[in-house]
Amino acid sequence: MRVEANRYPKPANPVGRTAGGSPEESRPTDTADSARAGATSTTTGPAASPILCIDRDTAQDHELLHLHSHPEPMLTWSSTATLMGTVARRDWLIPPGYGLWVPGGIEHAGAVLHPGEMLTITFAADNCPITWTEPTCFTVGPLLREIIAHLHHIAPDDHSRPAAEALMFKLLTPLPAHHIHVTMPVDSRARTIAEQLIARPDDQRDLTAWADYVHAGARTLSRLFRAETGLNFATWRAQVRIRAAISMLADGTSVNATARAVGYRKPSAFIAAFRRVTGQTPGTYLPQLR
Repeated sequence: MRVEANRYPKPANPVGRTAGGSPEESRPTDTADSARAGATSTTTGPAASPILCIDRDTAQDHELLHLHSHPEPMLTWSSTATLMGTVARRDWLIPPGYGLWVPGGIEHAGAVLHPGEMLTITFAADNCPITWTEPTCFTVGPLLREIIAHLHHIAPDDHSRPAAEALMFKLLTPLPAHHIHVTMPVDSRARTIAEQLIARPDDQRDLTAWADYVHAGARTLSRLFRAETGLNFATWRAQVRIRAAISMLADGTSVNATARAVGYRKPSAFIAAFRRVTGQTPGTYLPQLR
């Protein structure tokens, strides 16, 4: 994995200290946490900043982060990668444009479903303004994206850091109640299908074709999707497509182009599916209509 980062001096008051009071060596933050190994990080000072490090990574296909925990809270944002986080015994899909907050001390694991760029911010365990006590999804709009990039590149003592950090915390808001959570199946055959559809929501194969692909019966797969996700296959796939579409629309992609990108040949069919899943029209999510 390629990591874009600068090495900064250690903060004046590192979070971890030995019994003798000497600072412990800072460790790099894991991807998705971010599923990466051996990465360097942008470690921020001064002591007043709640940010310990910002890692910008290139996540490689099928990378895994094994289950672990640490006292420092963190957030992971995907720019172009598609990630899967397992936090508090729940799977969280993190497509491009989305992020996940993981409070300190909670066990989590991760996997890269589709390679791309991502970023992880680790915060001091005892000095973080984010008060979310549960794993929480959020979106990263254009302004927040630029602020995070700015914080990643500037020096620890840059005069703009306090204001940039304050604005970042103000812009970080949980996703609304209509946010689409995609439950992932556990069975290896159904999960293989699910992961491929998340990476390529425009895949047109029906359940019979998928059954041939994973060497299982169509009826078996149908039962698995309903039992493990609570939805039939068609409804589950529609949620995956609409969730991917929301991110594209928020970035300014037209309704027609978004419909094609997520597997709908006719915009009218896309609009109807979008309304069924979200209760709103796709135009609601276009930036100029917010």
